[in-house]
Amino acid sequence: MEDIQWLDEREMQVWRGFLAASRALVASVDRQLVRESQLSGAEYAVLIPLSEQADGTMRARNLGNFLGWDRSRLSHLLKRMEARGLLERTDCSADARGLDVQITEEGRKAIEQAAPGHMKYVRGHFFDLLTREEQDALASISRKITAALQPECD
Repeated sequence: MEDIQWLDEREMQVWRGFLAASRALVASVDRQLVRESQLSGAEYAVLIPLSEQADGTMRARNLGNFLGWDRSRLSHLLKRMEARGLLERTDCSADARGLDVQITEEGRKAIEQAAPGHMKYVRGHFFDLLTREEQDALASISRKITAALQPECD
């Protein structure tokens, strides 16, 4: 255990502050979405990339990779969202083992109704709190962390 470089007091404060802010922000955004649109943060996260596709369709595997979720989590959520009429799952025509996920008209309405309030909330509780320089620094930090973790996700 001697080769472990423990965090000093400043590093511990940075790490714990980052974790606390991340948890608080994610929980707050999730509450806002549910309160104003009856969509959870996870449902919103699924509907956004689907709504951005020209035909509203993505392979389930690609959607899971995009979100960074395992198959089980994605499968359970897609099943619940399909039951609510927000999306449809169909066999993939290009690969019999795959599934396509397509946003429905109901799902498109839900995301279109949720997006304005969500963007207002994100602006007020995130961007408006940061200077342009802080936003740039955070973007750089996020890219570095994501790049370092990418091999673990592949």
